[in-house]
This record gives sequence, structure tokens and C-alpha cells, in this order.
Amino acid sequence: MVFANQASLLCQLLDLKGRLRSAVSSDGPSEDLRRLLQEVDLALGRLTEGTHGLCEMCADPIELNRPEAEPLIRTCLAQLSLCEQRMLEHDLDLAHQVQKSLLPANDLQVDGWETAYHYAAAGPVSGDYCDLIKPEQDRERFYFFLGDVSGKGIAASILMSHLQGIFRTVRRAQARVSLLVERANRLLFEGSPSMCFATLVGGRADRSGEVEICNAGHCQPLIVRKGNVEMVPVTDRPIGLFCDVRFRTHKLKLESGDILVCYSDGWTEARNKQDGLYGPQRLVKLVKRHERLSAADLTRVCLEDLKRFSSGAPMADDVTLLVLKKN
Repeated sequence: MVFANQASLLCQLLDLKGRLRSAVSSDGPSEDLRRLLQEVDLALGRLTEGTHGLCEMCADPIELNRPEAEPLIRTCLAQLSLCEQRMLEHDLDLAHQVQKSLLPANDLQVDGWETAYHYAAAGPVSGDYCDLIKPEQDRERFYFFLGDVSGKGIAASILMSHLQGIFRTVRRAQARVSLLVERANRLLFEGSPSMCFATLVGGRADRSGEVEICNAGHCQPLIVRKGNVEMVPVTDRPIGLFCDVRFRTHKLKLESGDILVCYSDGWTEARNKQDGLYGPQRLVKLVKRHERLSAADLTRVCLEDLKRFSSGAPMADDVTLLVLKKN
């Protein structure tokens, strides 16, 4: 079975093999480490033979995204025992609840701003990252982040939580957006498997309407003001690809009634049952038409439009929308 991201899987497996060999050399012989190293070699063999992603029990394709999230996987869910299936369901439900608890309050009160967001996973857990953070000693500013981690499923959700932990440190320390993103980039690069990365929009807004924003390879945010819509340009590459990278920011000034809309590609790349694409221009026209609405109402209208367009078609990717409106 051929995967579009076969090179990514190969890099993950080779990286894991190298780490295991180092562990075996430093810690001495270990039956568990040797068994895991053998599993990696078997997975590399399946990848070479073109059978990686096929169930060893029934030869059917393993469920979508599972081989990418779990490179050593060998069987599909249908081959799990009833007890194993129940344990998996329990773990996924717990992961969903934990991730839900990590989301910011949807009614965050910030001087001079309205905030609202919609966050939905295509499966039990999401690889999207959405956060609103008020520093403990600065009541005039807040930080906002929206990102999309590479991959899907449990692995992507773990990386999402890792990102959140990095940025939540800003609660006790004021920092420029560029420095925060550079720190997150370095920690993600050093603490994640190879070929793992995240696109990210991160910014800081203050009571006067000044906004400093960094777009690291993410969908272009929309600025809605006085009947016009502008797109915030991409300033840098995604985070996690290289260790020592400088990130740039873009400065904006939003006046009363102006809106900043950030979103993940799952929103604009959603498809309906006729395989039609939602597309960024549909979102542009929608927010332009409804710019007088509050942040919460605009978020609701955008979600209703997405559902209307999809016409019941299943979600292929996580979807997140973040709306900030200047009072």
C-alpha cells in the first residue's frame, strides 16, 4: 500500500531506530528494547515491501490515519478483541475529555475586545491548537494562538498539548510574539520526532487595538474593516522544521468594529457530498457580509454556513475558527 507521506513514515521509523540503538548501547541489554527494535525493523520491512498499512490478520487496509499516527501498527481495529476495543474506546474518550479541558474559556473578557471561537475534531481528538491567554500581571494585553499540527489522531493531539504547554508559560512572563514563537519552534524541534511540525498564527493584542502577529506557514488570517477584507501575509515557515530560526511579525492597528478572523485549513478545505470545495473566498465574502455582528454571532454564522455547505458530508479534517473583534 503506497502512502503519500511514505518519506515521513520512513524518517519516523529511522529516527526511532536510532534512538533505540543509542538506548541499548547506553543502558545495556534489555529484552523490551530489543523487542521494540525488532518491531521497528519489521515495520521498515513492510514499508519497503509496500505492505505497511495493511492488516496482517485480514489483509485489509488499516483505518485511515492510524498507520501515520502509529508507525508500528500491524492490525486493524476489527481484529481487536471485545475487551481491547472497550479499552481503546475508554482511552479515546478520556483523551477527548482531557483535550476539551485544555481549551480556553469561550467568553474570555479582555478590555477593548470581544473573543469567540469554534473548535471541532474530525475524530475523537484534534491536532488543531487554539488558545487565548491573559498574562497574570498585564491586564491591557492578551495573546492568541491558532495552529495545526502535522498528522492526525492521538499523535497530533499530543503535539498540540505540547504546544499549549509551551505557550502557557507566557502567563507569568511578558514576551514579544517573535520570541515566543522562536522558543516554541526550538522546543518542538528538539522534543518531537523528525518530520513533525506545525503551522501557526500567534499574536498579541492590546486595549488600544495594536496587534503584533506572526504567521508561521498558516492560513492567512482575515482583517475585516469598513466593508473590506485584507489577508495577513505569511511571514515565516512552519515551526518545528529547523532548530535555530528567526521569526518575523506583522504589526496592525484595529479600530472599533474591526475584526480579526483566524482559521485552520480544515475549514476552507472542507468538501460537500458533490466534492465541492468550501474555499477561502466563501469565508471572505461571509465575514464581509456580517461584519456588524458580535464575535460570538459571527462565529455562529460561520459555523452554520459551513454546515449548510457540507450538507452532512463527514469532516475530513479538524476545523477551528477564532474571531477577535475590537470594541
